[in-house]
Formats: sequence, structure tokens, C-alpha cells
Amino acid sequence: MAGITRRDALKVGGLSVAGMAAAFLGACGSQAGSNAATEAATSQAANATSASAAAHELTIDQNSKLLARSEFIGLDEEVQLADGTKKPAINFDNGATTPSLVSALEAIQTHLPMYGSIGRGKGQKSGWSTEQFNNVRPVVLDFFGAPADTYTCAFSGTATDGLNKISGALCEPDSVVLTTRSEHHANDLTWRAHAGEVRYVEVDELGRLRMEEFEQQLADRQVNIVSVQAASNVTGYVHDVHEIARLAHEAGAIMVVDGAQIASHRAFSLKGETEDQDIDFFVCSAHKMYAPFGGGCIIGKTSLMNEHVPAYRGGGMVDVVTDYDVTWLESPDLWEAGSPNYLGAITLGKSCEALKQVGFGAIEAHEQTLLRRALDGLSQISGVTLYADSNSIEDRVGVLTFNVDAVPAADVAERLANEWAIAVRQGEFCAHPLCHRLMGYTDEQILAERDKPDFSAPAMVRVSMGMYNTEQDVDTLIEAVGKIAQG
Repeated sequence: MAGITRRDALKVGGLSVAGMAAAFLGACGSQAGSNAATEAATSQAANATSASAAAHELTIDQNSKLLARSEFIGLDEEVQLADGTKKPAINFDNGATTPSLVSALEAIQTHLPMYGSIGRGKGQKSGWSTEQFNNVRPVVLDFFGAPADTYTCAFSGTATDGLNKISGALCEPDSVVLTTRSEHHANDLTWRAHAGEVRYVEVDELGRLRMEEFEQQLADRQVNIVSVQAASNVTGYVHDVHEIARLAHEAGAIMVVDGAQIASHRAFSLKGETEDQDIDFFVCSAHKMYAPFGGGCIIGKTSLMNEHVPAYRGGGMVDVVTDYDVTWLESPDLWEAGSPNYLGAITLGKSCEALKQVGFGAIEAHEQTLLRRALDGLSQISGVTLYADSNSIEDRVGVLTFNVDAVPAADVAERLANEWAIAVRQGEFCAHPLCHRLMGYTDEQILAERDKPDFSAPAMVRVSMGMYNTEQDVDTLIEAVGKIAQG
């Protein structure tokens, strides 16, 4: 797919966009005002796009049982190194953004010719696009084990956008929220902005949640909302959110889960083994699931979504607006103010279909192999400090963090990119409190230093793996870090 031209990108089912439009308008014009002609033209265009959508069959690598590397866009794209040579890039920054699937690109090409306003117009394109948009909802609900008779899927921007909408909708001025010191800022600062009080469960010396504190915190004081990530973007730990949900519900609290780092790594169901373990609200980001465009979703219990009005407001969510009053539509419309990210939703659906076809058993086994290989190799390098538990990794997705003695994290990341074409992340990964704890910094130390002109924020290097990464990628990383550590 690397050689796609602009003309190729505008072809759908053998017809160019211009050709399809001409055929459509010509059919309409031959019998002006004829509903039959309009319907026939619409059907012709829709059939063409449907045929194109069905044309792509995913290729599974028979050795790994994962998607073949050819199913991802850009994996063989060469980048320029510091010495002027070029090499195919190795992406170990999947925790930030994953490459797009070919099927997602083909879905974009398929849907653009019939793209119209969602839920607003009576034109044929608007009607068709609205139908396709809504058809993604059951796909997403099924993927995340959320029965349609209990849950509603509303499309959002990223998980950050979803958490902002949820916190703004659920929080009252006196709301008490319980979260953890392991969270991404999206699942921390959003609650700080809207809740009356935010309390935290601590982590242990390896960065795992102190599970006993949930019961203590929920027993000792009234908590209205509990919000926890399903997996950490720093340590990779997978958290037992269903057990936390049980404790939250026993205390009368609503359970919210940030699913950004679990969605493409482990099977996840909003339904627990028992009803009191069910998740009430869930968010994820499509761009971490091999889909482009910054889309995502909010899945919530329909009764709760209809009860709470998001603070993010505008057209599309209202029934009637008068001079001084407004009546709201029910979810999902209530949670989708403004023009939706149509292509983001379409590609999210394609990613759900692809991941489901592969199956998370193969994905988890592959990540465990790569993670074990990487941790074992890096641990043998003198001067490398690994964070989190490097021995028991069954509860970790393919994420690891490390530092090299006497080499700033930014320099390590820059050298990996410029000398080996390896992309990693460096910094504190929008999870400063957790990173401070893992690196041994206290709040007092950070606050005492941060306003000084020469202040340099603590930092780590993060390696985050995707299903397409190989053992050879890991070996190249280990070799590169070894040379950096040698000076």
C-alpha cells in the first residue's frame, strides 16, 4: 500500500469518485424529479461501495496466527538516519498510536463517495451515511462484551474526550471520586476538574495497585464514582476492574473504566461474571487499535447515559430548544453533540472486526513472548534499570519502561531513532505521579525543583509493542540499547 497515488486513493469498487458522482447525477437528471431514478442511483452507488467494502479479506500469518504484516500500512516505510542512510522504521511506540490497518484505509475509500451529514439531512448520501454510522454501534458493543439491551455505544473523540464527557456528566459539586496513582492524566485531571474531592489508591514499590486500599477507601467514606484504567500505559499491568466494580457497587458508586491501553491487547467485557461486577462506563481510543482519525467511543449503561447530561453541548443532542428551556434526546444522541467523526467510527468498527477475527489468545501469547525476550535481554545490559515487575509478567501487556545510567532518556530515545530507526517514547507518558513513584521521586522534591531555570523533569524510556512487532525487532532494540549503555 506504500505506493498508493492520490488517484488510486479516490477509486472505489472500480469507479472513481468523479465517475460515481457523474453516474449518480446522470441517472437523477435523466428523469428530473423521479424518485424511482433517485432511488436507483442511490442503490447503484451503495451497492458499489458495499461490494468494495466486502472485497478485502484479512490475511492471517499461519505461523503466528496474527494478522500478516501486509495488513498494516507503513511497516516497511524507510526513514532517514543521522548518517544519511535509510532503514525501515521499527515502531515501539504503539502505546501512543498504532499504524493503520489496510482494511481501515479501504473503508475510508469506500465510504467517502457516499459521505453525507450524519442524522441531519434527508438526502440519499446523508441517509446512507447515517445508516452506516449507526451500524458500527452493535459491532463495538459486541467486541467489548456489552449487551445492546443494557448498554449504549456513543462515538467520541479519544479516550480523553470520552472521560471529559463522562466526568462532566456524572460529577456534582460535592461528588467524591476514587481513582489511583497509576492513572493516565486523562483519568485523573478530568475528575479533579469536576469533582468536589478526588481520592487515590496507592501503588506498591513495583507499581501494582494496592487492591486492599479500595475496600478501605470505599468503607471509610462515601464515594460516588470509582474510575480506574484497565491497563497501565507505563507498567503494562492489567487491573482487576471487575473486582473493583464489585466493591464500588457495594458502596453505591458508579464504576468507570479507562480502556485505552487494553482494547488492542486483551479481551475485555463490560459484563462481569456477576451483575455487581459489571462496568457502568467504558472509554477507548481507536488510534491505539490500528484505526486512524482520533476516534473512540463511550460505552455506558443506557439508563445512566439517559440520566446524566454531558457538559459538552450543542446540536444533535436536543429535542426542542426554546428561549429559556431545552429538552434532550436519549443516548446515544445525548452524548454526541456536534457533527460526529464519521470516518473515525467506521474505521473503529473495522479494527474491532479485525481484532476479533485474530482472537486475543494469539495476541496475548505473542506479546508475552516479546515482552519476556525484551526484559531478559535488557536486564543483561550493565547500567540499564527496568521498572515494574520483570519476573512475573502474566498480568502485563506488552509495555516496558527503562533508563540507562548517565544517559538522559531523551538522548536514549533520540539515538534509537537516529541510529537504528527505532521509535520509542520518552518522558513521563502523561502519568507523572506513577513515574515519580517508580523512579523514587517525592512530590516535595519535584515541587522544590520545578521552578528553577535548569529544572529537567524526570523521564524514562518506554517500549510499547503491537501485534506486528517481531522477535527480530526486539533483538535490534536490545543490541541498540547495549551500545548506548557502553557509551
